[in-house]
Amino acid sequence: MDTLKAIQERRSTRGFLDRPVDRETLERLLSLAAQAPSAINIQPWEFTVVSGEERKRLSRLLVKRMRERNISCGPGAKRPLQEYFTDRQKGLLDCMLPNLPEGVSFQDFINEGSCNFYEAPTAVIITIDHVFSNARLTDIGIVVGYLVLAAHAMGLGTCPIGLITAFDDEIKEMLSIPDEKKVVIGIAVGHRDPDSKINRPRSERAQLSELVRWRD
Repeated sequence: MDTLKAIQERRSTRGFLDRPVDRETLERLLSLAAQAPSAINIQPWEFTVVSGEERKRLSRLLVKRMRERNISCGPGAKRPLQEYFTDRQKGLLDCMLPNLPEGVSFQDFINEGSCNFYEAPTAVIITIDHVFSNARLTDIGIVVGYLVLAAHAMGLGTCPIGLITAFDDEIKEMLSIPDEKKVVIGIAVGHRDPDSKINRPRSERAQLSELVRWRD
């Protein structure tokens, strides 16, 4: 698939088929993602791939902890958001609400869906060693971009999930990830369900004029 086409077409998947992704495909996907650039070639990202019953077991724990602690998805803002940010959030809400399962609120769908990786057959947990400063999170952002675009080009759906970082200790304990690592993000990976209503919404992107300053 053409790179520009993948960039234009790719959207987060929240409805997956109940079909595993084979090991060979996952290895190819992660090999492509790992082609991402990083500062002085440190390549600080590490992947833990969780599939099948282990992914379901992890999800059950995360959903339980989310309910116990009443943790919810949010923008992580340090102060009230400016209107143009909230307008973008509203755009997503408006296009998703008509496509949610009947009787399920937007917040419940997002919170439980995130902890359940939207029932994708595989979750990729990306970690970084505590030896690195937050500056190296830039490299993680780049590898995530490579991963989701490579997945789309391979015919797979993905959804980056940040809520799981609230359960860093639980994830590391269950998956035997060393204490010196930090959970940065999770990626749901699987085959997109073409019949799922929740995969239909396509929120608009901000106009370039809202994002770019030109200094000639």
